[in-house]
Amino acid sequence: MAAERRDVWASGDAYEPYVGRWSRLIAQKFVSWLGVPRGRRWLDVGCGTGALSQIILDHGAPDRVSGLDPSEGFVAYAQHRTANELVDFRVGDAQALPVSDAEFDATVSGLVLNFIPNQPKAVAEMKRVTRGGGIVGAYVWDYAGEMQMMRRFWDAAVALDEVAAELDEGARFPVCHPEPLSDLFRDAGLREVATRALDTPIVFKDFDDYWTPFLGGQAPAPGYCMSLSEDRRAALRDRIRASLPTADDGSIHLIARAWAVRGTVF
Repeated sequence: MAAERRDVWASGDAYEPYVGRWSRLIAQKFVSWLGVPRGRRWLDVGCGTGALSQIILDHGAPDRVSGLDPSEGFVAYAQHRTANELVDFRVGDAQALPVSDAEFDATVSGLVLNFIPNQPKAVAEMKRVTRGGGIVGAYVWDYAGEMQMMRRFWDAAVALDEVAAELDEGARFPVCHPEPLSDLFRDAGLREVATRALDTPIVFKDFDDYWTPFLGGQAPAPGYCMSLSEDRRAALRDRIRASLPTADDGSIHLIARAWAVRGTVF
């Protein structure tokens, strides 16, 4: 039986407790690493719930931030949660950005690039809308390695269901490694391309804090989780629970790693 992919992106309220809260920690490290000077114009491609845009506002001292996302639900959530006169959000396609050439000083994308069907086209578009000397950057989860909350989920799922191997984000997204990311940026004509790991500790207060967001149905792992019957979902839950490092107080301490890439427009 072929696996059915359920990559749903509609509800910010469901996405935030899943990975939105952790993506904000990674976003801060990413913005710091880019080192974009103050007073610049930023474009956040695939802005989702606005996590990266908010971090740019908080830590990047921008002149302006524009966010684009194909999901009307996520755009509405970002508009509601990120109220600032320096930012605007709208619906848009990363493969055909609805902005002018060289309009921005920094064009970035957080946790999105691997989901875009034509990744070379998306990076070419990011370069097109960035001025000479500007920065293009992106980061993606290390699905196959140290994005541990997802890795624990998929390892358990594949052990119970061979069909899950086709949906495992570690296998589905080969671009989520330093070398493919570097190649993607260099092939787009970007210079001074560099990659690095961005790590942050993530702490769940108990197993329910870990497990409940997988019941929200947003993104591949929760989509797969909610496609299961109640009995199979319970078996998956119990297998994951047994695999997690649980402290005496019930808390669960893991690591979230993203791979980041940046390049300069010449």
